[in-house]
Amino acid sequence: MSRSLILNKRAKAISLSFIHFLFLFTCSSILFFSNSCRLYKLEKELNPANAEFLFEVKYIITKKERKIFLELPDSEREKFKEEFWKRRDPDPDTEENEFKMEYFNRIEKANEFFISEGKPGWLTDRGRIYILFGPPTERITNPLGADPFRRCREIWYYRTFPVVFTDSTCTGNYRLVTYDLTPLRDLNQMYMHELNRAQAEAKKTFEREEGFFDFDWRVKKTVVETGRVEAMIFIEIPYAALWYKAEDDRLETTLDLHLELKDFENKVIWEYEEAFEIAMKEYELKERQKEKHKIEIPFILEENLDRLRQGKILLYAVLKNRTGGKESQKVMEFTL
Repeated sequence: MSRSLILNKRAKAISLSFIHFLFLFTCSSILFFSNSCRLYKLEKELNPANAEFLFEVKYIITKKERKIFLELPDSEREKFKEEFWKRRDPDPDTEENEFKMEYFNRIEKANEFFISEGKPGWLTDRGRIYILFGPPTERITNPLGADPFRRCREIWYYRTFPVVFTDSTCTGNYRLVTYDLTPLRDLNQMYMHELNRAQAEAKKTFEREEGFFDFDWRVKKTVVETGRVEAMIFIEIPYAALWYKAEDDRLETTLDLHLELKDFENKVIWEYEEAFEIAMKEYELKERQKEKHKIEIPFILEENLDRLRQGKILLYAVLKNRTGGKESQKVMEFTL
């Protein structure tokens, strides 16, 4: 779990609405250069069902999974959801997914236990800690007057490790003040149930097996004229994410790339397909583990541009690693 950020007094004085305005302004200015702004825009365009899924799993989804989910076409997102829960199932041989059941069970309990803060209990600081680490072995509450600074306070103990929440106004709004929760992740406690064990195993598996084949991509328009648009598609695939086969003294694989540009009536207006072969010595692959294979695809549009400028155009990409059989699909909005 990442550390909570401590806002200084100056930052606290800035209203949430002003922060939201600044973020939107920044995104509109540097959309093609900022990955976080692009993902923010994609999240705002999710349909209600997909937005609800992403919101519900906010405590357990990894940054990489979130990025992949947002960049998928709508048709592939249901498959992603199934795989998301499947990867966290501690016992795939049973019909029930114990991890999923326990996760939502803890959300329900958090909503019952922490109802005094004007929002669903699972979205409070106490709710988040309860969901991620389970019920504490001991819970101590200090009412008004028990604290020298006249604050209400709760202390949760996980074995001997304390997690402290304070309510400065004693109105039921508790905030987490134990920011370093690293020791909790190191505790091997029975009361954390299957959720924490399954979560730890899921993360290990994810990092080791790279279960989702991913790539980065962007589009840069080089010429924009009344009757002509030229652009370049840049695709980058980490060498470490690819599967290879051994041929003599080399490691080889092939990437199959298919691109489609569709207009607002879902008609294909541009299409591209190509196979890219990668071959190198084993020592070369070791040297390139942190590097990416780069592909650049140019394209030109000259017909019906006035019509195409009237609606949304979508660029689809399907990249397949032929050796391992893994495939990744993405979609982005493209404007003329």
